[in-house]
Amino acid sequence: MQQPAAQRRLLIVDPCDDCHRLLPGLRSAGWDVHSCMLGAALDHPCDVGLLRLQASHLRRPDGVKDLIKRSHTEWIAVLSAEQLRMPAVGDFVCEWFFDFHTLPFDVSRVQVTLGRAFGMARLRDKGVARVDETSHELLGDSRPIRDLRKLLGKLAPTESPVLIRGESGTGKELVARTLHRQSQRSEQPFVAINCGAIPEHLIQSELFGHEKGAFTGAHQRKAGRIEAAHGGTLFLDEIGDLPLELQANLLRFLQEKHIERVGGSQPIPVDVRVLAATHVDLERAIEQGRFREDLYYRLNVLQVVTAPLRDRHGDLSMLANHFAHFYSLETGRRPRSFSDHALAAMGRHDWPGNVRELANRVRRGLVLAEGRQIEAQDLGLQTLDQVHQPLGTLEEYKHRAERQALCDVLSRHSNNLSVAAKVLGISRPTFYRLLHKHQMR
Repeated sequence: MQQPAAQRRLLIVDPCDDCHRLLPGLRSAGWDVHSCMLGAALDHPCDVGLLRLQASHLRRPDGVKDLIKRSHTEWIAVLSAEQLRMPAVGDFVCEWFFDFHTLPFDVSRVQVTLGRAFGMARLRDKGVARVDETSHELLGDSRPIRDLRKLLGKLAPTESPVLIRGESGTGKELVARTLHRQSQRSEQPFVAINCGAIPEHLIQSELFGHEKGAFTGAHQRKAGRIEAAHGGTLFLDEIGDLPLELQANLLRFLQEKHIERVGGSQPIPVDVRVLAATHVDLERAIEQGRFREDLYYRLNVLQVVTAPLRDRHGDLSMLANHFAHFYSLETGRRPRSFSDHALAAMGRHDWPGNVRELANRVRRGLVLAEGRQIEAQDLGLQTLDQVHQPLGTLEEYKHRAERQALCDVLSRHSNNLSVAAKVLGISRPTFYRLLHKHQMR
């Protein structure tokens, strides 16, 4: 016996008499209908929302915007023809609503629109990463990110220093914060300092602090960043940019577990766990005399390597949708999905700036998008007809095409590899073989 389809939940907000007259037909069509006022709408989960726009909503639209951003579904506006002709109302409806209906209702058209909205809400729900737990800030389901989460779970409980290596924009500080949060020091301070962003003449004072009168402008005693991290974790970002003189002082601290403030002579014991990060080749820096070998071995007790975004196949769509929702709050625009052309363009892009570049491009796309979806040009990416591949052998063309096909399908169906294989018209074992061949899993 076939199971009955699950009821679709419809919420009508601030309903009018015309809305109430719709109810019998909607319920007979399988909708589970509830109604409430705007202030209580977030307490009623729904699959699709119908909102009767009032004059007060149009004068003060922030409540409507907040509802649409936080409810994670599609909304249909209901308004009079006169309201629709008011200045800026059309732009507001097009920006924030899936569709609209003017009164009186065309019942058959309403039911068709609700069905389309329900389908779109389900698609959007599959693509957006809902991550509220701070333990899952490292988003993604690719093999590199799964391996990274597993490794951090092993390293976090230890007290040993960790050297975090990877290209710029791959989330090295996020890794450090995850190590701190999962450690026994999680309730104590996490202090980060970028060794490449502080003027050289201030780094010693920033790290170790100073006594009153230690130099011109030192009007009072100041604790340094190392001392401020006592009991917790000290994160030294871009450690490769630390001047050699300061490298010697840092090494002494790591060996002796105490510091001296600039202008002081009293040793101050400090208990911290040190995490360091770099995007430069420290081994080469040692050969060139720019980094101390003994400090390198003190910091490189345990090591983590963050993968570039171009190697995290299948994570692009999840991350892009996450940033689209996150930055919609900042830009004041509703979260947008990405067109097929945009997803394909993201799959072809090399992402030299990694996750940071992706976040910035999505932020830009939200601001520039004029349609209901973010397009490739909104992201500043080339569409397929703008891309000119270099010439090569037939085998090289086939290899590129095979890899691109895998990138494209993973950007849409990374959460269901069986579907991805069917889209390509191959068996699941063949699909896994190709992923292994191209080192994508």
